[in-house]
Amino acid sequence: MNRTIRNARVKDILLWLIGRRQRIRVAGYSMTPSLHPGQEVLVNAKAYRRSKPQAGDLVTARHPYQRDVILIKRIHRVLDDERFILTGDNPDESTDSRSFGSIHKKDILGRVVCMLFP
Repeated sequence: MNRTIRNARVKDILLWLIGRRQRIRVAGYSMTPSLHPGQEVLVNAKAYRRSKPQAGDLVTARHPYQRDVILIKRIHRVLDDERFILTGDNPDESTDSRSFGSIHKKDILGRVVCMLFP
């Protein structure tokens, strides 16, 4: 699994400015060392929904029980093209599929493309 997230390029910034990427601020330590609290990432939501999420992808997802909570996690395993096991890179600090089980594809909101501000 690729654990490094690249820095934003000019193209990424332009896509964000025209609304083709979503900006998310990381909260908590569940994704350290890949991401740290306060970092901002850009998420590709629209195109990712049409693609096939794969193990290793860093994604944003809706929490299955707290629907107003958005998670940033890594796809650990794809079960049947419709259900996914999500894990944090820092298991000691992560609330993930180990506690809430698999999530449905419809709850994956997008793929993290890059860090906006490292």
